[in-house]
Amino acid sequence: MKITKVEVLKVKTTRATWRPVFCRIYTDEGIYGDGEAALAYGRAADAGFAAVKEFASLIIGMDPLKNEVIWEKLYKSTFWGQNGGPVIFAAIGAIDIALWDIKGKFYNAPIHALLGGARRDKLRSYASQLQNGWEYGNDNYTFQYSPEDFAEAAKKAVAEKYDAVKFDFFEKKPEGGDYVQEDRRCFVLPKDLHVIEDRLAAVREAVGPDVDIIAEAHSRMDAPGAIRYAKILEKYDVMFFEEPDTPTPYMTKYIADQVNIPIAGGERVYGRWQFVPYFEDRSLQVIQPDLGNCGGFTEVKKICDMAHAYDVSVQAHICASPLSTTAAIHLEAVLPNFVIHEHHICNRITYNMGLTTVDEQPVDGFLKVPDAPGLGNEISEKAYKMADAFAVVE
Repeated sequence: MKITKVEVLKVKTTRATWRPVFCRIYTDEGIYGDGEAALAYGRAADAGFAAVKEFASLIIGMDPLKNEVIWEKLYKSTFWGQNGGPVIFAAIGAIDIALWDIKGKFYNAPIHALLGGARRDKLRSYASQLQNGWEYGNDNYTFQYSPEDFAEAAKKAVAEKYDAVKFDFFEKKPEGGDYVQEDRRCFVLPKDLHVIEDRLAAVREAVGPDVDIIAEAHSRMDAPGAIRYAKILEKYDVMFFEEPDTPTPYMTKYIADQVNIPIAGGERVYGRWQFVPYFEDRSLQVIQPDLGNCGGFTEVKKICDMAHAYDVSVQAHICASPLSTTAAIHLEAVLPNFVIHEHHICNRITYNMGLTTVDEQPVDGFLKVPDAPGLGNEISEKAYKMADAFAVVE
């Protein structure tokens, strides 16, 4: 079996900063596979599209079942691949996910079966980024400002039987608008610490003691501000503190040493080599690699196995189309060190719906593990029609 053609598309949605990047790899046996570069949000989608397109030219004529051979070729022969960042690893990741989709279809098995076998048939999930609301079917986020708003968003998730919720308690100002970068750095002001604690206290009171709360900082703080934030989190039995500052091993270690709460991170750490220092210094207790920007199944499974040797748990990062959600479910189903699945609010917003043939949504706080061959999900015709950039590589 040989790779004959690769289609690459960037989708224009109703949200200007949400631009999923997909690829579809075709073979001479009529089997095709789909993948995604998880750069849908932020300012890297154009670069991701270009990188997938360029990397695709290197795999034409190769055997798609030789995913390790292809992965190493893309990493070693592209010059910028070695120790690459998000665009490089997203391009490799999109191609690799599509290759595993092909492999599953070829062997008539779900990807999790090829990764070693599912340990569970459903995944405990948490409702993620509730500072943006927890509505279903809205055209955009519903931002939360007051402690009462935060409490109500948490109650909505718990009413759907989620037993874990995640908030960034320091993203929106109480009076409206964003805390800008300079507001969130260094020694956070006492008045801002009160905002954080009032919101967190309201959520804890609303959900009770048996629901896990996860706190997010989106890497916008410096270490002193993150430590002050974490000291508040400690008082409310928070499950873990995600991305407290710019992800670097030495500062993550510094923060971890100052606080008594597990630290999570990894969505902006790329490749097994960049994860090693966090394992060796034990600064991360939960890693969050993203299949779509960290090299796909071939790479991320290795990272998760490395984490297991250090007793580090895994929660895959997901903030892209439903195709990435399905991919993460396959990975998490097989991991002995899986801890919980992230179900991001973006999965409940209309601009991200209909882009794939399956839209995974938890039931009673759990996601079912699929059993169809390959991913069990595909890029939809709707997504192809919405593409504002499209390329065919042969």
